[in-house]
Amino acid sequence: MAQQLQIWFAAALPWVNLFILVYYVVVNGVYFALLFAAGVGAVRHRRGHGTDSFEDLSALPTAPPVTVIVPAFNEAANLVQGVSALLSLNYPSHEVIVVDDGSTDDSLARLIDAFALTEVDLIYRAHIPTEPVRRFFVNPQLPGLTVVTKANSGKADSLNVGINLSRCPYFCSVDADSILERDALLRLMGPIMADPDEVVATGGIVRIGNGSTVEDGRIADVRLPKDLLSRLQVVEYLRCFLFGRAGWSNFGSLLILSGAFSLFRKHPVLELGGYSTRTVAEDMELVVRLHHHMRRGGKRYRVTFIADPICWTEAPTTLAQLGRQRRRWHQGLGETLIRHAFLTLNPRHGAVGLFGMPFQWVELWGPLVELVGYGVVAACALMGILSVQFLVLYLVLSLLLGVLLSVGSVLLEEMSARSYNRWQDLAVLMAMAVLENFGYRQLNVIWRVRGLFQFLSARRQWDTVHKRGFDAPARTGEVS
Repeated sequence: MAQQLQIWFAAALPWVNLFILVYYVVVNGVYFALLFAAGVGAVRHRRGHGTDSFEDLSALPTAPPVTVIVPAFNEAANLVQGVSALLSLNYPSHEVIVVDDGSTDDSLARLIDAFALTEVDLIYRAHIPTEPVRRFFVNPQLPGLTVVTKANSGKADSLNVGINLSRCPYFCSVDADSILERDALLRLMGPIMADPDEVVATGGIVRIGNGSTVEDGRIADVRLPKDLLSRLQVVEYLRCFLFGRAGWSNFGSLLILSGAFSLFRKHPVLELGGYSTRTVAEDMELVVRLHHHMRRGGKRYRVTFIADPICWTEAPTTLAQLGRQRRRWHQGLGETLIRHAFLTLNPRHGAVGLFGMPFQWVELWGPLVELVGYGVVAACALMGILSVQFLVLYLVLSLLLGVLLSVGSVLLEEMSARSYNRWQDLAVLMAMAVLENFGYRQLNVIWRVRGLFQFLSARRQWDTVHKRGFDAPARTGEVS
């Protein structure tokens, strides 16, 4: 029996090898095309010719009001710092709505104490159906801040509550564990101010804030994290945002705007019925549904990404927490793709249907292909039939090109944001760009495969990631 299996394996091996190599060639080819497009965009932006370049809009009365919505569940560690940063944003007219999703920690108590909030009665009109809200808190001295509490029902429902309460034509979703730079919202509105008739949604870059110093709700000193796991995530985030999303944006096929920091025109989102509560990836699902809605209505529109506005977030610092996060992300990818599968290869949906959606399907199954590739190499080595030529080609396609893409992402960071000004930090990032391909990448493959199986088993599960809070001195009277 063992001999028969070996014969079958040897017969199938050339086809398996061919499939794996074609997969790596296609995927890496697309990645390098995205990297090139993002690089061109970064150069154009530096020269001041990009549509996302902007002047100081804070003095312009035409800047549209924006509602910043912060869904929060057990976010006591970072919530007060984040809300402080939002209230002090350099923007002419914005309001902040914090939706407490039934927290069981002292998140609400800290907000009440930090901002001297008192309970009031407000009229709540559920333009989008949501779970019932409970209580409202305001401070007459801070008219731009509203805190609302509700029973725990998930992030999507909390965002819908915020949209219902919003008084502005645009809303921006911001995670409770995130801190925006002072000009972030102003910069995020740049593409909309440049083309208000077409731009319906825009997203900014999310960066790892672990290790940085937070003072008065702002990142006072940007530093690399001290632990290896967080440093590896810094490079990963740079790669995903700076050439992944920037590249797809330039090709008109952007399907993902991070829920941690994205801005939408409110009217079409209301027409769509808000965020879906039936997926663990409500951010991506809304963007894909928005594409379909605008295309079906025959409307000219754009969904854009710009690297200027920075949102700092806290990354998981343990493998267990990181694994939960990545499983959820991949499960949500599958849920979104299967729900909108009719867009795939549909020419009526333009670049989104012909390029964006098909490649996301490749991304969905890619971790399984990569895991099979590792298994084939190991099996061939054990059976003594490993081809040296195949091994070299496989390592070049799977590892060496991965290193080049990560290094390119670090260089893009230097071209665009230049957040890390110390040469020691850049040297560390270059080292991480190499190191992440040996161990960390393989762990990510395993986590994503598990997320794929969670999707295939139709088991909806929101894997909660617990945060410790930014390394920062507490403000007197805010954080005990």
